[in-house]
Amino acid sequence: MTYRLREQGFSVHGFERGDGVGGTWYWKPLPRGRACDSEIMFYSFSFLSDLEQEMAAHRAVTRGSPDILRYLDEVADRLDLRKEFTFSAEVTAVEYDEAASLWTLRTAQGHQGDRPGTSVTAVGCLFHRETSPRSPGADSFDGLSLHTGNWPREPVDFTGKRVAVIGTGASGIQAIPVIAEQAAHLTVFQRTAQFTIPAENGPAR
Repeated sequence: MTYRLREQGFSVHGFERGDGVGGTWYWKPLPRGRACDSEIMFYSFSFLSDLEQEMAAHRAVTRGSPDILRYLDEVADRLDLRKEFTFSAEVTAVEYDEAASLWTLRTAQGHQGDRPGTSVTAVGCLFHRETSPRSPGADSFDGLSLHTGNWPREPVDFTGKRVAVIGTGASGIQAIPVIAEQAAHLTVFQRTAQFTIPAENGPAR
């Protein structure tokens, strides 16, 4: 959207809570099992067909999280989009003054300004607020506690650990087999059974 608006002559500036691009792929850098369930031709920018051919890592039928993030980083660099954004800026309020035709924007980091024109709220699914189970004793648990919606940027080593996974949504399904390869013992707590099929990842033809 930023690229298209800029190409049409608009002045564009975005605010992003993360310190980089990628959206959900930035916030959820899960173990290597994390992947997209769409084939690459449906998950690439059609106006950058040359880039898809150049990046050999993206020629798999189903791309993994690191590959997708690398692709989006390359898109941002190739289109010179980073200069249009303020990163590490969590927007806390967007208010419109109809009489003055101005938008007032505030962030948790202290940014504040009045801007004319149009405000586009590209907040993503549910404003990206992870929901942790309200389990008795969770606050006093002294082990490592992780959430797939806010996964650490650095790899997590589960070698020799006893691990419990709560929930088998899309992220849980993809993370569980990878965690199981390392963990000494894995317990999965599931409310509702999921139906899954093999990804059948392979070279695109």
